[in-house]
Amino acid sequence: MKPATQGRLSLGKVVGQMATPLSAVLIAFLLLAAGLAAAIQLEQLGRVEKLRQTTVQAQVLANGIAAPLAFEDDVALQEYLNALKADPQIVAVAAYDGKGAFVAGFARPPARLPRLAAEAGRDSPPSGLAVTVPVKQGGTQLGSVYLQSTMDSLSRRLTRYLGIAVIVIAAAVLIVMLAASYSSLRRAHQALQAEIASRQQAEEALRQSQKMEAMGQLTGGVAHDFNNLLMVASGGLDLMERTQDAARLEKLRAGIRQALDRGAKLTRQLLAFSRRTPLNPEVVDLRERIRGMDALLERSLGESIEVAMHLPADLWPVEVDASELEVAILNIALNARDAMRKSGAIVIEGANRPGHGGLPDRVQIAVTDNGEGIAPELLNKIFEPFYTTKAVGQGTGLGLSQVYGFARASGGEVLVDSIVDRGTTITLLLPRSLLAPRPGDGPVEPVGASGKQRILLVEDDDTVADTVGGMLTTLGYEMERVDNGDAALRRLERADDFSLILSDMIMPGEVGGMELALRVRTHWPHLGTMLMTGYSAAAASAAKEGVPLLAKPFTIQDLSVHLMAALDRAGGHRA
Repeated sequence: MKPATQGRLSLGKVVGQMATPLSAVLIAFLLLAAGLAAAIQLEQLGRVEKLRQTTVQAQVLANGIAAPLAFEDDVALQEYLNALKADPQIVAVAAYDGKGAFVAGFARPPARLPRLAAEAGRDSPPSGLAVTVPVKQGGTQLGSVYLQSTMDSLSRRLTRYLGIAVIVIAAAVLIVMLAASYSSLRRAHQALQAEIASRQQAEEALRQSQKMEAMGQLTGGVAHDFNNLLMVASGGLDLMERTQDAARLEKLRAGIRQALDRGAKLTRQLLAFSRRTPLNPEVVDLRERIRGMDALLERSLGESIEVAMHLPADLWPVEVDASELEVAILNIALNARDAMRKSGAIVIEGANRPGHGGLPDRVQIAVTDNGEGIAPELLNKIFEPFYTTKAVGQGTGLGLSQVYGFARASGGEVLVDSIVDRGTTITLLLPRSLLAPRPGDGPVEPVGASGKQRILLVEDDDTVADTVGGMLTTLGYEMERVDNGDAALRRLERADDFSLILSDMIMPGEVGGMELALRVRTHWPHLGTMLMTGYSAAAASAAKEGVPLLAKPFTIQDLSVHLMAALDRAGGHRA
């Protein structure tokens, strides 16, 4: 028995000795394969994490440049982008507008900037990461941001994978090291994910807080201004019921009219800020237009503020929205008045600035006050929406924002020069127009209807319908009213004995004002159509279809002129 047992042990030892090198090679191969697999996984995880970090950076940048991109402030936009130069791994940054055109950015060689947003979406750098993120404000996409970042250096990545060689040489130690390294990487990855999630939550909470603060300031200022206007109108009506003095009645009527005009201007200002009001440019004689604001400035600024105008006779014309120009100058003057507290002087000066260095001819309108001035650290904030130095409820923070938006939308710019305790100068630079301004029109008196003309009034609001119907009757038109577009179509199907359809744009029911006008044009082409609305964004669709539009609120003079134009147009079509 002993010799047999010894033979079996010897055979097992030989097999074990033969298996040991093979097992070592196999283990080494498996460990190498595992190490290579781990290296590939680590590379992918690093790339994914780097892409996530780059995306977060791009999203934060997109949120930050929404306002400069919306107001086309290229200087502030470039400053936002240049701030990323502090990160050496960011090699290219670009911002594009809503049409996909390049606006601002920088690139470190050999990286290059795509000139179009479409190219940014297609290009993929061979050694690095590139992301494109939309820039949005509310539900509107203002443009996009392109961000290109490099991966870690080759030497750094090689250092990270030195453990693979140790795995091949010392299997057991390497397994422990690999397990420890993977566990550490997993913990670091989880910690990084938690940090990113925490940062995103903090940023979202901050943005929400800023939005709520801005909305609170806006609504407080608007409520304050509208309550003042309502006080004038309500109090004026009460006083009119208690007096028979003709002069007193006329003064009260004028005060109510002025309050209503101010309310309409405040609404236009809000719509201009929300980019809902289309500009209506015309060639304007600045000297004549600004001098015509004497009475408005005197009433708005008060007797304690002196206004001097220095407007040369040879001041070049400009092509701008005349109403928005007046609002901009009034807003600057009101801010100047507030900076002077009780009394002071405002100087409005005009000058021609011939073009040079590639700049076109421009006209300069400067408004200077001798007030407290603006601190240097606040100069970059005064045109920001909702920003105001007034107490809560005493200002909307939209005045100078409207000035900035008007200047940029008109192809110009606005400059500020201020010295603390000495005063401020705000300068509008507007492009020169080579066209001649039209002669100013005198006051328009309401003109009544000629002959028997019937108007179908389509208005869902009973109070508005009574007011507009009263205007139509006063002008001599016969009027019939329905309260929505569906009822108007049914009425026309019974009989189309009207000269014109006057309809609100936004109404309940399946047929809105715009669709009603298009159906009338198709089925009853002999009838004239005119739309009215209090929502200025609707003006664009009406203008696109060539349908006359009357913006609410309007006077009986406005209604008279627009009705005559619409009826003449309908008559021309019939002819």
